[in-house]
Amino acid sequence: MWDLAIVGAGPAGSAAALGALTADPGLRVALLDRADFPRDKSCGDGIAPHVLDVLSDVGVSGLLDDWRPVRRLRLQRADVTTLRDMARPAWVVPRAVFDARLVEAAVRAGAHLRRVRVKAVEVGTDGVRLDADLSARVTIGADGAHSVVRPSAGMTPVRRRALAMRGYVPTPPARAGQQIIVFSETRQPSYAWSFDRGDGYSNVGYGELLRKGRAPLTRAELLHRLDTLLPGATAGAEQWLGHHLPLSPWRWHQADGPVLLAGDAAGLINPVTGEGIYYAVATGVLAGRSAAAALQAGDPASAGRRHRVAVRSLLGRHLRHTAAASRLVAVPAAVERCLRAATRDQQVFDDLVEIGLGRGLVTRRVVRTILRDPRTSTP
Repeated sequence: MWDLAIVGAGPAGSAAALGALTADPGLRVALLDRADFPRDKSCGDGIAPHVLDVLSDVGVSGLLDDWRPVRRLRLQRADVTTLRDMARPAWVVPRAVFDARLVEAAVRAGAHLRRVRVKAVEVGTDGVRLDADLSARVTIGADGAHSVVRPSAGMTPVRRRALAMRGYVPTPPARAGQQIIVFSETRQPSYAWSFDRGDGYSNVGYGELLRKGRAPLTRAELLHRLDTLLPGATAGAEQWLGHHLPLSPWRWHQADGPVLLAGDAAGLINPVTGEGIYYAVATGVLAGRSAAAALQAGDPASAGRRHRVAVRSLLGRHLRHTAAASRLVAVPAAVERCLRAATRDQQVFDDLVEIGLGRGLVTRRVVRTILRDPRTSTP
């Protein structure tokens, strides 16, 4: 009987272990994953500075010191383009590197890493049973978009999803030193991206909201749309991987009980940008702390309530704003007005970045931008 079992050792799971063990170093924590590390994972690989802020709070620093930060961000739709420096730089680091380093940090903190493919989760009066041979007083599901743990937490499947595909390609000079997002003109909301890793390669990809009634997207269609928005982006690319993105709702829920959810398993993906690593690390740490607090109180069943309160306190208002913003992204005029204003006004640009990468809000300045076209008036 473990004190805490964490299913999934990606950013959310490793962060959960760190959150729990910094709160109570004496906890017996099992960190379970079906893969050996390092392992690849489909992702845009963007690491916002907010991620490093959260990790610093649990004693992890210097994780990306040997990677080059990227400060320039280009946003484009049709003939409207803005290119500015972000207020704080981001990093583009392959998940094979980032996840392995986080796992190592969790193990150094005291987590026990085991290669296990969890197939069944059952909540009982004496704890949570994982398959036939492992039990824990509290369990955290950090096992991604197709979470095995989620149903046992009393949670229904995430309704809004997107599909994305990414690959790696040598960085051409015209796209060096930048993170680039090009919004589609015909299939909103969707966009192509090119994120320079700083080591001679870029992460390139295309993502689109899945809608009922549309035919399933094929690999060929995804690559074609990427190449249409970013001509030549697929030339010489390799390591293509696709993935589903369970998009965050207007109001996030966590059921009561000893089973918690974090990251993709919790349906926490930014519905505007598809960014999920900040949410994963932040809610992972909160899940670990909530589990530790419940165990210290001798009340494992209170973990769900504690986690729900903590996540809503951190992200509740932000999620309502991103839900509204995700609807606006589907309106071409709103996107173009925001881009034009961001070209003219650094503060609008910074506000938009915060909505997409951190826990920012739709500010009054951004609302005025949408209501008034910056071509004829100052926002």
